[in-house]
Amino acid sequence: MRFAKLKSTGRVIASLSGGEGADDLNKFASELGYPIDEMDIGYEDDAVVEGWFLAQDKAALTYKDKRVDEYPSIGDQLDDIYHNGIDAWKATIKTTKDKYPKP
Repeated sequence: MRFAKLKSTGRVIASLSGGEGADDLNKFASELGYPIDEMDIGYEDDAVVEGWFLAQDKAALTYKDKRVDEYPSIGDQLDDIYHNGIDAWKATIKTTKDKYPKP
């Protein structure tokens, strides 16, 4: 897979399957709208490039996004309050809040 990363940040800005050789890479890079000397371009296994994109996506999540993914469902939270009381619910929620604090 062809890829292009910004040298300044390491962020992957594009990828495209297929292609071979330096001419193909230069054509790919020239179509991206960045100066070629500001990019690292090359070939890498598909799984590696996909891993880079997943890491970028995960890093872009805010603390709110991370909390939403980790909190129990509303139904489970209400069930927790009903069966264990508000203090037990607060303790459950506090675990997630402590794991992903506000910046």
